[in-house]
Amino acid sequence: MLRTATCGELNKSFVGKTETLTGWVDTRRDHGGLIFVDLRDRWGITQIVLNPQADPGMHKKAESLRSEFVIRVKGKVSQRPAGTVNARIPTGEIELQAEELEILNACLPMPFGLEENNVGEELRLEYRFLDLRRREMVENLTFRHRVLKLVHEYLDKQGFIEVETPYLTKSTPEGARDFLVPSRLNPGTFYALPQSPQLFKQILMISGYDRYYQIARCFRDEDLRKDRQPEHTQIDLEMSFIEEDDIMGVVEGMVAHIFKHARQIDLRLPLRRMSYQEAMEKYGSDKPDLRYGMELRDLTPVFEKSGFKIFDQTIEGGGQIRGICFTPPAGVEFSRKDFDDLTQWIKTYGPKGLAWFKVTGLDQVESPIQKFFDAARIKKMIQILGAQPGDILFLVADAFKVAAASLGALRCFLAEKYGKVPEGKFELLWVVDFPLFDWNQEEQRCDACHHPFTSPKPEDVPMLDKDPLKARARAYDLIINGTETGGGSIRIHDRAVQSKIFQLLNFTPQQAEAQFGFLLKALSYGAPPHGGLAIGVDRLITLLMNRDSIREVIAFPKTQKGTCLMTEAPSAATERQLKELNLDAKKMWLERPKT
Repeated sequence: MLRTATCGELNKSFVGKTETLTGWVDTRRDHGGLIFVDLRDRWGITQIVLNPQADPGMHKKAESLRSEFVIRVKGKVSQRPAGTVNARIPTGEIELQAEELEILNACLPMPFGLEENNVGEELRLEYRFLDLRRREMVENLTFRHRVLKLVHEYLDKQGFIEVETPYLTKSTPEGARDFLVPSRLNPGTFYALPQSPQLFKQILMISGYDRYYQIARCFRDEDLRKDRQPEHTQIDLEMSFIEEDDIMGVVEGMVAHIFKHARQIDLRLPLRRMSYQEAMEKYGSDKPDLRYGMELRDLTPVFEKSGFKIFDQTIEGGGQIRGICFTPPAGVEFSRKDFDDLTQWIKTYGPKGLAWFKVTGLDQVESPIQKFFDAARIKKMIQILGAQPGDILFLVADAFKVAAASLGALRCFLAEKYGKVPEGKFELLWVVDFPLFDWNQEEQRCDACHHPFTSPKPEDVPMLDKDPLKARARAYDLIINGTETGGGSIRIHDRAVQSKIFQLLNFTPQQAEAQFGFLLKALSYGAPPHGGLAIGVDRLITLLMNRDSIREVIAFPKTQKGTCLMTEAPSAATERQLKELNLDAKKMWLERPKT
């Protein structure tokens, strides 16, 4: 090794010893003779003292040092003089009196300072090799490592075996768009990068490996956002001969183990469970954030036959009037423009408008539509929403799903904008009893809510022939602070039921065989009852570290356009590469993106 210690290792016990350190020049300070260098590596910082009396030539060399030069320095560890101790760092009681200095590499002028907090994300991603040197990024990736180590330890003790599954596999419709990889050896055919190890882990259960896990890389060609990347990592696990409670119990234990040892937080187990229907009714979301109030309430009975045309038509058409109560922070007054802006904002979620009332008394409000309602209705609305003078009531009249989802989004928006989200608080729960299917209005068919391998509840199997949209799934999602962090289900292990699900999803027998023939075959050879779950590592680490974006906890993330600014991927292929893959080289070459 070029060093005998790291820059975060030395303390008073090393005083008098000669040590060699390597690292990057974090700062250099010239005190008119003495030169002080803060030497940094991922372990920490050590102060180096370069004295011209020790070696004039070495001191001259030190004068050329600049930020981010890579150096090797040898010297004796000494205790810092009284009054110069830096209690903020572990090495703050000592310094290294340099005797030898070697410049291992120079550094060009930096595009940004590592200590700067207002550097644009695009610049940071372009120079990711520099951005990763920042202390915050070191902490993020080190914390991620510790969490994954805890996962390995916990699942090993629970009897799981880690098995790797292929990256090059068959394209199967599982909910997202596949990344395709052309095969050179089999012209005209394509591999797909796996959206998840879903089918392989089911095959492993059928093969008798009754407790599998993997820290799996997954690929989905989706539109991106702050909590989604084209490639992500998940803690993937599957178990045989189990039911929902067994899987949720194992996962709860794993998550509690992570919180305890990574954040020193004790979770209360078992975690709360909430049905999908309750979550939608109270929070307008299947991933409710329980850290604050503002629960949705059904006000339909209050406004029946009120004479207000919009409300009456909505109720007569089978819709609902739902509302939330918002308490503005002290000193915040909503203007008419604020209400107009919120009305335009909420329309993106589907409703035609937003009604609002400022509560001024137990049965008194201010609103453009207050004249349409008598005091009894106003009082009842205030009571149901638990409002007090000074609160603001927001109402949406529409179909249940639209009213609930739009108010649920407004609830989160107001909480974040006006500081209603408690810092450092974690609320975890399971959402269960999801619908098995959604109705695809455009294509007039059923879509799987989770994926086509999710088992219906045993008591709902008859519904598959009568009314499949009423069938419930044996599915469960792990929600942390309003973020879907994990999800899974009990799988279908009966070939006849799986074939029925494919039929309801509009697969012909020939299509089902072409896409999933290997799974149907495997289900015919003694498939055990099984199920599993996957937790998004990137989302989990982001939540645990209270970061704003998953890009902060991924070493080399993509932008929201799916590009890597550092490597400039994706890039055009050469004509020779395309020809080897039996693709239309000339056409693709002419239509390639010009750079």
